[in-house]
Amino acid sequence: MHPYRTHKCDELRKSDAGATVRLSGWIFRKRDHGGILFIDLRDHYGITQVVVHPSRSFFEALTHAKLETVVTVTGVVTPREESTVNPDLPTGEIEMVADECVLESPAEQSPIYLPGDDDCAEEVRLKYRYIDLRRESLHNNILLRSKIIAHLRQVMTAAGFNEYQTPILTCSSPEGARDYLVPSRVHHGKFYALPQAPQLFKQLLMVAGFDRYFQIAPCFRDEDARADRSPGEFYQLDIEMSYATQDEIFAVVERVLVDTFKTFSEKTVDETPWIRIPYQEAMLKYGTDKPDLRIPIEIFDCSATFANSGFNAFAGAVKAGSVVRAIPVKGIKDKPRSFFDRLVAYAQSIGSKGLAYLVWDGDEIRGPIKKFLSDDELTALAAAGGVTDGDVIFFVCDKPTKAAGIAGDIRSKLGRDLAIIDEKVFRFCWIVDFPMFELDEESGAVVFSHNPFSMPQGGMDALLNQEPLDVLAWQYDVVCNGVELSSGAIRNHRPEIMYKAFEIAGYGPEVVEEKFSSLLNAFKYGAPPHGGIAPGVDRMVMLIAGAENIREVIAFPMNQRAQDLMMDAPSEVSERQLRELHIKIRGKEVNQTE
Repeated sequence: MHPYRTHKCDELRKSDAGATVRLSGWIFRKRDHGGILFIDLRDHYGITQVVVHPSRSFFEALTHAKLETVVTVTGVVTPREESTVNPDLPTGEIEMVADECVLESPAEQSPIYLPGDDDCAEEVRLKYRYIDLRRESLHNNILLRSKIIAHLRQVMTAAGFNEYQTPILTCSSPEGARDYLVPSRVHHGKFYALPQAPQLFKQLLMVAGFDRYFQIAPCFRDEDARADRSPGEFYQLDIEMSYATQDEIFAVVERVLVDTFKTFSEKTVDETPWIRIPYQEAMLKYGTDKPDLRIPIEIFDCSATFANSGFNAFAGAVKAGSVVRAIPVKGIKDKPRSFFDRLVAYAQSIGSKGLAYLVWDGDEIRGPIKKFLSDDELTALAAAGGVTDGDVIFFVCDKPTKAAGIAGDIRSKLGRDLAIIDEKVFRFCWIVDFPMFELDEESGAVVFSHNPFSMPQGGMDALLNQEPLDVLAWQYDVVCNGVELSSGAIRNHRPEIMYKAFEIAGYGPEVVEEKFSSLLNAFKYGAPPHGGIAPGVDRMVMLIAGAENIREVIAFPMNQRAQDLMMDAPSEVSERQLRELHIKIRGKEVNQTE
């Protein structure tokens, strides 16, 4: 007999009754029923109930053993009595009656009570992550992640892509988020950087002639944490294709993601091709370029209706350059006044000056601003919003960008508060036609809006003959249920177009040549047209698992302050290590003056 187990803890069935077997695992639960000890023994695969009679020599040892103690138990499989069958367990029709037991690894009192609810403080969960990972829900999430990654590799390989690894130690880039820097011991005063993404390398692979690349790629960015973003590092399905159009890239991504989401979830997945929404339309209708299409609310602009109205607060603002965004909602006329008051307070809490609204209640229209509007203006608003009896329209007035953001936030809150979000579907869309440039809010200068290495729609002709803010780029995002899974682009592979695009954004040719020399020089030796995208693996798993926070699908995540509480990182290093790197830690008083 194997020294540790003949079966796993999810395998035994009623057909095994009478067999002598051996199991190993953790003591998950213990119950003492009339002097007989019942133990739920748990391993990676499942749970088996073990019965220990007081006549056994190891009875006292198991009675006093702490939960999470590792034991090896040998005994006979016995059918449970009908009244004690547990239909929720695959092994629920049987139990093992223990004849022998070895305490492999006694446990101290666990700081996390695994059989209980997930109410343990996050700091404790992260510090003792190796215990927390034994929790069934979290354990299953990490297993799901492993299976999804294996599936992605299989689907990409079947689609004719090859996986190539790109460097982890590379150069710092002036674009994007903050880099994680790594000092060089050999080259004093110089630093490597951990890659924010394999962007430059995967484009160089296209120049090198590899045609179709993918990688489950680690990426490192010094960013603040969010519910859908882990600080420090994340993984993405990095994809690049040569001689590919935007449509062809979309087709690959749609096939891979639909296959993956259908394989690992029972929710309905949007069929392909997915809806494509121009960026400006997304900002108008949903107030965001990451719209949750499960919410049946579309924002519309009604600035013209208010421009000459008697509602001076809006009319004056519109004439000064603001806009009015309307948020129509079906069938909520009977909501109490407190509902509207709370929504107004919420709007103010996110930066709105207020939140006006109108209620269509039978033949009556009511609301704080009704008296300022003419019948024609009310009719125009009702027609634009598709209003019928029982509907309400909320109004936000502010500068275009701010108004869009506030209206989009309120749309999302209404979706949650009214429970009108369809939780049984994955709604995908492409956001396309991003502007190549935008105005910097502080300086008013023209800057890149999304990705400086994208090909402008219309190429050099667009850069030469269009106003910069009118130039669109071959850039795109894929969004699912309000979560941005990825950004991508058709790349700019022409040096002369790159020089011109950077010139418009305020960079001289010497900056391009200094900062992006590897890519620029490569393009001078024959670069195929190419494009790509990189859906986030962590976010995919989070959506499929139904997790509220991305840390629930990462084995060893950092906390919101980018700390690894389990490994105590970041940590101080020795003076000797600093001397080897020619690094000196400056005092706090110096840092505070810079």
